[in-house]
Amino acid sequence: MADDVRTALDALIRERGEDYSAVSRLLGRNPAYIQQFIKRGTPRRLSEEDRLRLAAYFRVSEDRLGGRAGAGTPPDMSALVAVPRIDIGASAGAGGLAEIEERGRPIGFDEKWLRDLGARRTDSLSIISVAGDSMEPTLCDGDDILVDREAVAVRAGAIHVLRLDGMLMVKRIIRDGGRLLIRSDNPAYPDIADYDPALLAIIGRVLWCGRKL
Repeated sequence: MADDVRTALDALIRERGEDYSAVSRLLGRNPAYIQQFIKRGTPRRLSEEDRLRLAAYFRVSEDRLGGRAGAGTPPDMSALVAVPRIDIGASAGAGGLAEIEERGRPIGFDEKWLRDLGARRTDSLSIISVAGDSMEPTLCDGDDILVDREAVAVRAGAIHVLRLDGMLMVKRIIRDGGRLLIRSDNPAYPDIADYDPALLAIIGRVLWCGRKL
């Protein structure tokens, strides 16, 4: 039975274009939790709470994931916060953000976990996609990032989504005396230091990253 559940869950994740770490996060677990369950058999069984949330998220009956037979329709997904994947009109390019349209269903996250990340208002959260390699190894091309659009105050050392002279980028911001340096984590890219501060706008702060394995 346990092996059947792992196979069924793995199939759902692949069919829906999800990834192990994102599904782990929606349960409020560490990023490797679902991968370890499917590939290594740890834990041996899903908890009832995890099973209910997964059934709600994937919109399948509970018994498909090891629940009692005839459990009926999946439970309400209201326990999860649905964060949309949005088109923000981003300019693609090295270290930028892919220009995407609304793609697929939103990702469901545990509300307490979002609060623990520092999100004050869940309606200010968005999922967008990274394009380019300038933030490797922290962020890779194609990664989904969770952005808090309410967090527009600069937090030195944090990764922000910003617009500079019309280009939308995801970068780390560093304080150097009285100025702000725009830094890539990939050392092949130089800091951006010579810019007009009036052309810099902070769109939000990156709270989380998810990627396909």
